[in-house]
Amino acid sequence: MPEEQPVDRAAIAADLERARRALHDLLAHASPEDFDRRSDGTRWTNEQLLFHMVFGYMVVRRLLVLVRVFSRLPDQISRGFAWALDAGTPVFHQVNYFGSWAAATVFDRRRMGRQCDRVIAKLQRSLAKESETDLRRSMAFPVHWDPFFTETMTLEQVYRYPGKHFDFHRDQLTLG
Repeated sequence: MPEEQPVDRAAIAADLERARRALHDLLAHASPEDFDRRSDGTRWTNEQLLFHMVFGYMVVRRLLVLVRVFSRLPDQISRGFAWALDAGTPVFHQVNYFGSWAAATVFDRRRMGRQCDRVIAKLQRSLAKESETDLRRSMAFPVHWDPFFTETMTLEQVYRYPGKHFDFHRDQLTLG
């Protein structure tokens, strides 16, 4: 059996830092009108969508815990959990929309950059501490919740997920 290549932690860490810097750049160059303008393809304003992009990193911290727990349980438990979450997809999408809408009033244009810095710093620290074995742990995911979720995801894939989510939504911003 071929030996698995080690996870490229440096690439994951660089992507986390890339997104952090990109967010600060977006925040620094947007006008008040830009923040209030509707985004393209969502019901959010640009400010609400920017928060949602940061929220993707916040969610990853919780997903890492779930993968660590469910990867130690029988596969059918993980698959059942993912199935139950998928069954609640319409409710999830409503909570996701209204949650980001409301949270952007707290983590607004003046505060979301600091929140992003904090959460990415925590992700960087946890990534550095993960063992190769742990980075390969996996669980089933609710594939209808997000286009970047796959049926099974490893911790490594979860660390890589928020950059994809960030880039997808960055293309929906309508900043001047």
